[in-house]
Amino acid sequence: MTRIGGAIRGAVLGVALVTLGACSAQMRDHGYVPSEEDLSAVLVGVDTRDTVADVVGPPSAGGVLSDSGFYYVASTFRHFGALAPREVDREVVAITFDGAGVVNDVARYGLQDGRVVQLSRRVTDDNIRDTTLLRQLFSAFGRFDAGTFLGSDG
Repeated sequence: MTRIGGAIRGAVLGVALVTLGACSAQMRDHGYVPSEEDLSAVLVGVDTRDTVADVVGPPSAGGVLSDSGFYYVASTFRHFGALAPREVDREVVAITFDGAGVVNDVARYGLQDGRVVQLSRRVTDDNIRDTTLLRQLFSAFGRFDAGTFLGSDG
């Protein structure tokens, strides 16, 4: 009986350890931010949009005011068990251009700076409100002309 009890205790302990291990925090990185040496190759007042894209790479997002700048965004999220992911680090590199398309400024912001960079969000509206797929299918019945199916010679 003590052998079985010891085996049960060992199994319970093993399951408890595996359960606790599954709840450990996982960090996930999203996005891309150029390195300092890549950014040092960008010269303010000299480089243009094309040369920046060649040296640093294409931006994650562009400016909303007549393509005023390139934005590179990278974030680190902490996933812990069933809780919602939490952003623990963010880095934004903003390269702005003047009216002629020449680099005006290169700035780096972090989560601690508390600066908000407005990114363009363009969503196409589907103009379908409170309409399910079945309602759309059934509403089509009765809206057809038999002549179009029979090929009337009208």
